[in-house]
Amino acid sequence: MPDLVRCAWVGDDPLMVRYHDEEWGVPVRDDATLFEFLTLEGAQAGLSWRTALGRREGYRAAFHGWDIERIAAMAEDDLERLLQDPGIIRHRQKIAATISNAQAVLRLLPQWVTFERYAWQFVDEVVVVGNRLSLGDVPTESDRSKVMSRQMQRDGFRFVGPTIAYAFMQATGMVNDHTTDCFRFRQV
Repeated sequence: MPDLVRCAWVGDDPLMVRYHDEEWGVPVRDDATLFEFLTLEGAQAGLSWRTALGRREGYRAAFHGWDIERIAAMAEDDLERLLQDPGIIRHRQKIAATISNAQAVLRLLPQWVTFERYAWQFVDEVVVVGNRLSLGDVPTESDRSKVMSRQMQRDGFRFVGPTIAYAFMQATGMVNDHTTDCFRFRQV
C-alpha cells in the first residue's frame, strides 16, 4: 500500500501526524474542545504548533479539563501558580488571556447559549472548503478570520488576532484547508 499523502506542514513527527490524521480540520461542535483550541492557538503565537501541541495534556490538567466556568473563576494566585507549571507555556499574558477568554465566553452565553453557536456564526454554520492545491496556497488569515478577530476582541477576548482566528477556524474544521492531494481533504 502506498504511503498516504498528507498536507506538507505535517512532517514525520508522530504527534503532528496523529493530530493531522485524527483532528485537524474535523468540525468541532463541543464548547470545551473549541475553547481548548482557542487557548492552544493563542498559546502558540510566536512559537511552533508542535510546541503548543506537546503541552496539550499539561494545559488540560492546568485548566481543569477545559471546564470554562472553573477557568473563568481562576484568580491571581492561580495565575501565579500556573506561571510555575512546566506543563504549559509559561507566559503571563497568554495565561491571563485564557482566564479572561473563559470569562468572555460566559458573558456571551445569555445571548448565544453555547460558545459553539457564537464561534460558528463566523462561517454561517457551514464548513468553508479551501480547495488548496499546495501549502503555498493556504493563507494565514481570511476576511472571515478578520471579522471573527475584530468581533471577538470587541467581546473581550485576547490573543485572537486574524492569524490566530484563522488557525482556530482551520483546527476546528470551520475551514477545510487540507490540500486537495491530502488523504484527509475528502474525509473532512
